[in-house]
Amino acid sequence: MNDELADPLAEYRRVNVQGTENLARQAAQAGGRRFVFISSVKVNGEATLPGQPFTPADTPAPQDAYGLSKHEAEQALWQVARDTGMEVVLIRPPLVYGPGVKGNFARMVQWVRQGVPLPLGAVHNRRSLVALDNLVDFIALCASPERSPQVANQTFLVSDGDDVSTTELLRRVAQAYGVPLRLLPVPAGLMRGAAQWLGKAAVADRLFGSLQVDATKAHTLLSWTPPVTMDEQLRQMALYDAQQRAKHG
Repeated sequence: MNDELADPLAEYRRVNVQGTENLARQAAQAGGRRFVFISSVKVNGEATLPGQPFTPADTPAPQDAYGLSKHEAEQALWQVARDTGMEVVLIRPPLVYGPGVKGNFARMVQWVRQGVPLPLGAVHNRRSLVALDNLVDFIALCASPERSPQVANQTFLVSDGDDVSTTELLRRVAQAYGVPLRLLPVPAGLMRGAAQWLGKAAVADRLFGSLQVDATKAHTLLSWTPPVTMDEQLRQMALYDAQQRAKHG
């Protein structure tokens, strides 16, 4: 989100594409039966329309260097599968959160904990997220040929199955951390316009836009259900943060 290189796509390709393909070919040479790749929902795109969540069958439409590199890595892995016979499983998660989360999610939590008034009390978008515990559980299932032979050479979208608006997410964070929430009901359209004027259109898209995924395939093909709820994972985050603050004074 803060690319400082003159050519970020070249660096993403070096790590995400070349590095992934190299690792996969070495795995195949070593006798690996299955390669599970954590891709990104950014392969599908950056936003969805109401009632039209992304699905694994959608035509890829990456819009930034990172998403493009993940898409190219997927294509490289399919070639490895054809060349070696090793099975490949692709998982495209949306935003992942949990204890130790970084980036914008951690910043949002900090704002809530500090009681900062936020002009996000009237946002009616829908966002899919996936708890770290849920993602790890799904990866473990996909990584076992014995437990999940049916996922060979398949692509999955995965989520908590509990899509929320930005406003609702903030409320749940505040509840998990046991702090009062100060939300101002500023119209989302006004906020989006201000963000664009300030050159923060990408931030506005994440705060006010929708991005939903359809995880039906994961449920039907594997009978998988997320082991933890969003509220449970947020409470685990709050406990972890409290322990870290006590540890470091």
